Order: sequence, then structure tokens, then C-alpha cells
Amino acid sequence: MPECSRIDALATPFVDGELPPAEQASVTAHLTQCPPCQARIATERAIRRLLEARRADLVSAAAPADLKARCARLGGAGTVTPFPVHASEPRRTGLAAWRARYAPLAVAASILLAVAGAFLYQATRSSSRVLAAELALDHEKCFRLNRLLGTQHSRGQVEQTMSSWFGWQVDLPNGNEEMTLEGSRPCMTAEGKVAHIMYRHHGQPVSLFMLPHDARPEQVVEVFGNRARIWSSGARTFVLVAREPEPELERMVALVRTTVR
Repeated sequence: MPECSRIDALATPFVDGELPPAEQASVTAHLTQCPPCQARIATERAIRRLLEARRADLVSAAAPADLKARCARLGGAGTVTPFPVHASEPRRTGLAAWRARYAPLAVAASILLAVAGAFLYQATRSSSRVLAAELALDHEKCFRLNRLLGTQHSRGQVEQTMSSWFGWQVDLPNGNEEMTLEGSRPCMTAEGKVAHIMYRHHGQPVSLFMLPHDARPEQVVEVFGNRARIWSSGARTFVLVAREPEPELERMVALVRTTVR
């Protein structure tokens, strides 16, 4: 059976039913005994349902010319080169062949997901549940990007970035064996730029989002296999996103509330 670390790469073709039969069966067998990977696949299916629901909106408007040009450059001028490229190369089969043929389309799929997300963002102001869904997707996306890019920021770098981006003089707590700082990114909602600070809790991703100039009631929202704990302090709203039991989530929130404002 595939290891958990392989599920991310297989999730989209698995949900679309495009893996070779043996790979499809192998992932299915793994999912029967791995709740975290079940949640990962549930997220992928939710994204697919969102794209299907917004299909008419997505295809009704043409992409800007500069976006088309960038996609063409990243995707090899919009073409997919058949394999093998050279007669001397061995013919690849199974998953290796699938990756070689469809990897250039991954960029276009990511852009399509970002466009679909734009429709979701429009509802964030009126619904904390929609906001939680949006931030849960950003949580998943940003940690994947960090893993691909090998990003690791120091406490000082993150604090300086928060000050520069948001005028937020944050004093982050020191990391420990349970909670380690990974980095930060700016994310976007309908209300503008959002601070995103990323941690690992016993190796598992934890995101702290800060929305400036916003206030919302306290609540916990379960979405896409994550729990989003929402609270406000002054003119800021904070959202902690993680795949943790609620008692553990509240323990992390208590730490954040006493150290980050």
C-alpha cells in the first residue's frame, strides 16, 4: 500500500478515477485504515464538487491575456508532449507515465482552483463558516507549497514580516518540542490580505490566521477535515486551523491568546 506521504500526489487522479487500476485499488485499500488520508481525499472531493458547481461561471469568462501567456510558458506553450520524447528513452508505464504526461497540466489545474476560490471569497464577510472553509483550503495549500519549496522561517523573520505586511507588532511565543514554527505567508480573502503563520504540532500542520479590521463571534467550525477556532481581540479576528481534537485545539488557542495579540 502507498505510504501516507504519497497520497498528496495521488489524491487528484484518485478522486477523478484516472489512476491505473492497480494504483486505484492500492489507494482505496490504504484509505480503509488511515483516517488522516481519508480526510485528505474528502478535501479533494470537496474541491472537485466546488469546481463542478461553479463550472458555468468558470467557463463563461475568458482568462486575461497575460494569464494565458503565463500558463503557456509554464505549461510548455499549452501543449502536452507525448511520451517517450526520444526513441532512445525507455517507455514509461503506470503512474510514471501518468506523471510524465500530465505534470504540465498541474499548473493549469492550480490556477483553475484559484479562480474557483475567488467565487468562494465573496461570501466570507457574511458567513464565518465560508471564511473557515476558505482558510482551511489556504491552510492545506500553503503547507504543500512549503513542503515543495522547503521553506523554513525563523521567529525573527516572521515577526519582521508581520510588521512589514500588516503593521502588526507580534511577539511570537518560543517554539518547543510540541509546537515548532515553520513560516508565514500572506493569504487573500474578500476583505483583503490575511496574515498566515504556520506551525507544526507534533509534526502536524497548524495555521494561525489574523484578519485585520474584522470582528466575529467565537465559534468552532469543522470543515474539510479540519477544525477552525475563531475569536476576536480588539479590531482583529484570529482563526486557528488544525486537524486536532477539540480539547487539544482549545489548549493551543489558550496559548496563542495569552501570547499573540
